[in-house]
Amino acid sequence: MAKLKLTYFDFHGGRGEPARLALAIGGIVFEDDRVAFADWGRRKANAPFGGLPLLEVDGEIIAQSNGINRYVGKLAGLYPADPWQAALCDEVMDAVEEIGGKIEATFELPEEQKKTQRQALVEGPITFYLTRLQQRLDAHGGRYFAGDRLSVADLKVFVWIRHLKSGKLDHLPSDIADRVAPKLVEHCERIKNHPGVMAYYAKHGLTG
Repeated sequence: MAKLKLTYFDFHGGRGEPARLALAIGGIVFEDDRVAFADWGRRKANAPFGGLPLLEVDGEIIAQSNGINRYVGKLAGLYPADPWQAALCDEVMDAVEEIGGKIEATFELPEEQKKTQRQALVEGPITFYLTRLQQRLDAHGGRYFAGDRLSVADLKVFVWIRHLKSGKLDHLPSDIADRVAPKLVEHCERIKNHPGVMAYYAKHGLTG
């Protein structure tokens, strides 16, 4: 088995969390390298594209979150072998990456500008992506996004919905997913209650 080291910021969420969950669910041994925000400046130069997460595999680095998700998903049995189902998995991960990037672009804005832009996101892109992801979930049976079983796409959506509902995003109503896409919230609860997800968060003293 290859030696794996997953590097991401020291919190439970964001782009690195789906890979952490997938590795834990799959029982894959890995070094969980958690970077304090205060230390990121001195380590950033070592990131090929200037960001995290990074996955080191026997000394070689993968530096994009969905590439990492696909790789660890294959190791953990959480990425479809069928090409069509794999494409469905990919489209969902890419969609979450797109809307996540739109939200992330507001993080460093002055407060009033952040408020204005996040309200616009609520009225436009966030509602759009929630609606369309719910439609894709429905189209594929209503329980999982690909192959009628848990995949890294489900983990990525779970992490995003969990963040939206956390109340930690100023000027984004924490109930927007409940109002716009209740089936995604049900999906989030389903993933939260997966034994592997529950075990991962219990290990870290969290409830999911």
